[in-house]
Amino acid sequence: MNTIGDIFRVTTFGESHGVAIGGVIDGCPSGIKIDKQLIATDLARRATGTTSSASQRREADEVEFLSGLLDDVTLGTPIAFMVRNTDARPEDYADLKDTFRPNHADYTYQIKYGIRDWKGGGRASARTTVSVVVAGAIAKQWLAQKGVEVKAEVKSIGGETDPERIEALLQQCREAGDTVGGIVQGSITGLPAGLGEPMFDKFQACLAKAMFSIPAVKGFEYGDGFAMAAMKGSEANHSGGILGGITNGEEVCFNVAFKPIPTLGRGNRHDVCALPRATVIVEAMAALVVLDAMMLNS
Repeated sequence: MNTIGDIFRVTTFGESHGVAIGGVIDGCPSGIKIDKQLIATDLARRATGTTSSASQRREADEVEFLSGLLDDVTLGTPIAFMVRNTDARPEDYADLKDTFRPNHADYTYQIKYGIRDWKGGGRASARTTVSVVVAGAIAKQWLAQKGVEVKAEVKSIGGETDPERIEALLQQCREAGDTVGGIVQGSITGLPAGLGEPMFDKFQACLAKAMFSIPAVKGFEYGDGFAMAAMKGSEANHSGGILGGITNGEEVCFNVAFKPIPTLGRGNRHDVCALPRATVIVEAMAALVVLDAMMLNS
């Protein structure tokens, strides 16, 4: 499946070094005013080439809307968009055409499909999250009108929380040709009570599924999460805004763990760490889940 959502549905397409990355949003009501500058701002947060820890691939990341809008107002019809790849260098990966890189999706894609796009990881690349950021930016604008806010920030990198120590660690990894993982902390405020289903589509289950759809994510927890495993029942009283799989109207706080980027020692065209570029992707995924849940509950 390349689609997320039941009513507010987002289907994405594209590969890392293909012509473009894009998507189609179906189920968006008519009459929603879209601020394209806010979309551009979120794309800039995800963009490569802006920090020393990020890949130095420099993409313009300018979104082109192909349908579904009239004077920046939604028509209620499918919203199709694309972001062209302008700085792809597939020739950089020619020596990997017949090689399975360790800790990448090369082998599994080959086994599953019998063919794989070896240029930068193809569909398995984090480049594909551009589509999620565009759709999420639209969802966040609609949620803002309903008083719901989704935010994410870097909680730690390599176990460090101090900004100066984090910067030193990132520089050390860059010089050594190594990478490092980290944790993004997200929060959702203004949520109404009653979102989510009691069994297989629990709110936290849908949120976790969305987070695990982000490349490099290896862990998810909400509320007190794994710390609850060491608590007594009399101590575990932080529900995390969700009871029985359904939101109770309180703030939902969650953590998302990212592994170190598996690509090592290929110059400056790779990330040292998925964070902080991943914060806007986490926000986008959460916004898609929240908006779809609210529409299902209306």
